[in-house]
Amino acid sequence: MAEPYYLTTAISYPNGKPHIGHAYEAIAADVIARFQRMNGRDVRLVTGTDEHGLKMAQTARAAGRDTMLFATEMSDHFREMCAKLNISIDAFCRTTDARHFEASIALWEAMAASGDLYLDRYEGWYSVRDEAYYGENEISDGEGGVKLSPQGTPVEWTVEESWFFRLSKYQDFLIELNETPGFLEPESRRNEVLAFLKGNELRDLSVSRTSFDWGVPVPGSPGHVMYVWVDALTTYLTGIGFPDRDGDFARFWPADLHLIGKDIVRFHTVYWPAFLKSAGLPLPNKVFGHGFLLHRGEKMSKSLGNVVDPLELADVFGVDQLRYFLMREIAFGQDGSYSAEAIVTRCNAELANSFGNLAQRVLSMIFKNLYGVLTAEHEGDYALEVTSVRANITSMRLSFDHLNFSDGLDNWMRAVFACNQYVDEQAPWALKKTDPDRMAAVLMTLFRCVRDLAIAVRPVVPSSIDRLLDQMGIADEARDFAALENENWFPDLVASGFRIEQPQGVFPRLEMPEVAEEAS
Repeated sequence: MAEPYYLTTAISYPNGKPHIGHAYEAIAADVIARFQRMNGRDVRLVTGTDEHGLKMAQTARAAGRDTMLFATEMSDHFREMCAKLNISIDAFCRTTDARHFEASIALWEAMAASGDLYLDRYEGWYSVRDEAYYGENEISDGEGGVKLSPQGTPVEWTVEESWFFRLSKYQDFLIELNETPGFLEPESRRNEVLAFLKGNELRDLSVSRTSFDWGVPVPGSPGHVMYVWVDALTTYLTGIGFPDRDGDFARFWPADLHLIGKDIVRFHTVYWPAFLKSAGLPLPNKVFGHGFLLHRGEKMSKSLGNVVDPLELADVFGVDQLRYFLMREIAFGQDGSYSAEAIVTRCNAELANSFGNLAQRVLSMIFKNLYGVLTAEHEGDYALEVTSVRANITSMRLSFDHLNFSDGLDNWMRAVFACNQYVDEQAPWALKKTDPDRMAAVLMTLFRCVRDLAIAVRPVVPSSIDRLLDQMGIADEARDFAALENENWFPDLVASGFRIEQPQGVFPRLEMPEVAEEAS
C-alpha cells in the first residue's frame, strides 16, 4: 500500500471573494500534492472555508443577508476558485457542516476531559478583523485614539463570561516543539514564534463567546459558542473523518504539512499544538508559513484599488501560466511581487520560447522528416540525457521535496537550456541532407529529453503537459516519477507502432491585452 501524505491549506475566511493570496496558497498546495502523488504517495489534500465568528456575522448583517445564505454564497466562490485553478482537492470542508460540528465538539470534550477548560470572565483586547486576542503589551495607539493590534487592526476592549483553555500549562512544551528542527519553517517564522514564546508569559486563552451565536455551540454550556479558531483548526481533523478514529483518520493523521500564510503562524504553532496535546492527539509534522504576494511591491488593498481577482488573471494569461509564474518567480516562504508585465515576460521566456518551442521543434521535425516514426536503432547522447537532463531533474525533485519551488524550476530550466543548445549545435535540419541517421539519433535523443522534462514539470503545469504527453504517446499511467526510472519505455513505445501526428503547441506566447493592463 502506498505511503500516505496529508496536506492542508489554511481554512479561508469567506467574508469576501478569494483574492490572489488565496490562489497562491492553493496553487502551492496543489503543486505539492501532485508532486507527492507522482512520487507514489497516497495523498489527501484538504481545504475549505472558516465561516463562523463575529466578523462573518457582522459582514452578513451589513449586507442585509441571512448569515448562512451569505456564507454558502461566499464559500461557493472558493470552490469555484479551486476548480478554475485545477486544484486537486480531496475534500472541501465548511465549518458550518454538521460533520464539522461533531468533530469540534469531540475535540472540545477531549480537552475538557484533560482538565484544560474552565469557566471564568474575560476582560481584554480583541480584534474582530483578526478574530484574535492580544495582550496589553502587544497593543499600540493609532490615529484618533484607536487601539491597534500588532497586525495594525483595530482592537476593542471586551468583557464577557468565557470558557478558558489552560494555554499557560503548555509553554515549555511549545518552546521545545518549535525548537524542533523541521516543525516550523522557514527559519524566520520559527524565530518569530520562539521570540514570542520566550519573551511572553503565556496567558490562558478565552475559547468561547457569548456576545453572538454564530458558531459551534459549546457542549453543556448554553449561550456559549466556540472561539472561531478552535473550530477552524479542527477542520484539519474533519477533513479525514474525525471524530471517527478509524479509516482515513487512522491512516492520514498526523498531517504531514499545514501550509499557511505567515500572518496566522501563531495560531498553528501555539494554539493548535496545545489543543491537540490536551486532547491526546498526535501533532502535525510540519507547519510552513509562506510569504505575502504583493502587487508591484505593494500590499494589496481595496483603498489602493490594486486587488485582483485571480480568476480574471487565469482567464487573461492561462491557468498553467499563472501557476508557473507564481511557483517560479517567488522564493517560497518569502514575500513576492507580481504584475501583468512580469507574468508575460516570465512565461514567454521560459514556457513559450524555451520549453514550448523546444517541444514543438522536436515533434515537428520528427513529423516532417521521419514521417512521425520513432526509431530505437540509434544510440542517444549520454551527456545530454544523463548529465544535463536527468541530473537537473534529480536536483529539481530534491528542491521540491524541501518546498524550494523556484530553485527547483531553475534546475529544470537549466536542462531546458541544455536541450536548446544541443539543437543549435547539432542542427538536425542540416543533418537531414548530410547524415540522416545522425539526424534520427539527435531527434530521438531530444524526444526522450522532452518527455523527461515534461513529466518533471507536470505538478506545476498539469493540463498543458498532459496535452503534450498525449501527442507523444505517453500513457496516462506512465506520467509519474517512477516512469523516469523505466529504461524500457522508449523501446516499448517504438515497438507499439506509435506515430507522431502534426503537433500542436501547448504554450502559446502571451500578449499584454488591455484587459490585462487594467487588471494589473
